[in-house]
Amino acid sequence: MGGDMDPLLLAWSYFRRRKFQLCADLCTQMLEKSPYDQAAWILKARALTEMVYIDEVDVYQEGIAEMMLDENAIAQVPRPGTSLKLPGTNPTGGPSQAVRPITQAGRPITGFLRPSTQSGRPGTMEQAIRTPRTAYTARPITSSSGRFIRMGTALFEYIFHHENDVKTALDLAALSTEHSQYKDWWWKVQIGKCYYRLGMYREAEKQFKSALKQQDMVDTFLYLAKVYISLDQPVTALNLFKQGLDKFPGEVTLLCGIARIYEEMNNISAASDYYKEVLKQDNTHVEAIACIGSNHFYSDQPEIALRFYRRLLQMGVYNCQLFNNLGLCCFYAQQYDMTLTSFERALSLAENEEETADVWYNLGHIAVGIGDVNLAHQCFRLALVNNNSHAEAYNNLAVLEMRKGRVEQARALLQTASSLAPHMYEPHFNFATISVKIGDLQRSYVAAQKSEAAFPDHVDTQQLIKQLKQHFAVL
Repeated sequence: MGGDMDPLLLAWSYFRRRKFQLCADLCTQMLEKSPYDQAAWILKARALTEMVYIDEVDVYQEGIAEMMLDENAIAQVPRPGTSLKLPGTNPTGGPSQAVRPITQAGRPITGFLRPSTQSGRPGTMEQAIRTPRTAYTARPITSSSGRFIRMGTALFEYIFHHENDVKTALDLAALSTEHSQYKDWWWKVQIGKCYYRLGMYREAEKQFKSALKQQDMVDTFLYLAKVYISLDQPVTALNLFKQGLDKFPGEVTLLCGIARIYEEMNNISAASDYYKEVLKQDNTHVEAIACIGSNHFYSDQPEIALRFYRRLLQMGVYNCQLFNNLGLCCFYAQQYDMTLTSFERALSLAENEEETADVWYNLGHIAVGIGDVNLAHQCFRLALVNNNSHAEAYNNLAVLEMRKGRVEQARALLQTASSLAPHMYEPHFNFATISVKIGDLQRSYVAAQKSEAAFPDHVDTQQLIKQLKQHFAVL
């Protein structure tokens, strides 16, 4: 760039090219010369905000405080199909829990990582303390970006995103709303965002509803739905999204919101229908393609799933998870030549040990599928070397040990698995069956009941409990 270019123009050019640090530094130099230059102040605040900006609509971060100190009372026994805490059985006859695995967070595996589920439910203190300050969003910058013209809005975004000081941001938003005589919908949305961050969901709900009365905005619908999901009212959130679709027909973010809720409630076929609607509007929508693909895979249609995953590959998605899924689809669609190359690619692209562990775990499944027990044993062991809390790998190793007749090793492995993932029914069920074989009926019965609690419709568990009860009756 020429040396005589106007510094403000150059700073703005850096901002447009997402070189935020250079932009902020240049603004600082300008402000040293003229401290009251409002344009430089606004641009600097924006640049610092963008560095840590995250799309609030997309992040459902449940911190340690929300888990431990949740005061929002939720019905202890909600009606089936009205709560996300107990997604329950699948009402539509889609894949059941028996064939559709579940993440550590207790959510069906979709093949798509969302900002909210990236760290799962914070299992460790450090995961919970990590504030959601670095997640860049895939959504286009929304209606708010046109409002950075005024100093007040830039200042609010800076305090909220960069300083993470919600209380000060709330004070500023409250003063601004008063100043606009409660006629500016944007400030009401900002107050709602602050209340939401502070866990005051009912207050947030009032603000968002008031903002919607003044002005229909897609973002406001999304924020309000977040509130209802935090209050565990998925049905209310669904109705709200549908109202939004009346005002904004075919809006992708609203359709996606509906699909995600159906998926979390384990109503997979309804979720698929909405993801298909998303693809009609935007046929390069990664989340929709990945979720429809994984649904076909779990519905025993691996060759159709393969088409969706190949589509992602053509679009330039290139990561460990995708090759992992491609490998599994190729294996079950009997395209064996591609299976191992996909997994090799997945291993080379794995960014951390947990991803590596998942690849080895899937390779273990394939080894079982081709009947190579020793290879399977090594793969599950390698999964555990990379991720010592991989419950599924412990479970499958136990089954292999059992086949070799090593009962005690198998029981020890199963106890580890069930303590790591109490929501999985398999370790409980396997422990119960092994215990029956060695005559430990009492412990078998306890384990079988845990298995039934985790997956009430599992026929084998029900039969085992029935047999045990007959046994006890004879005694």
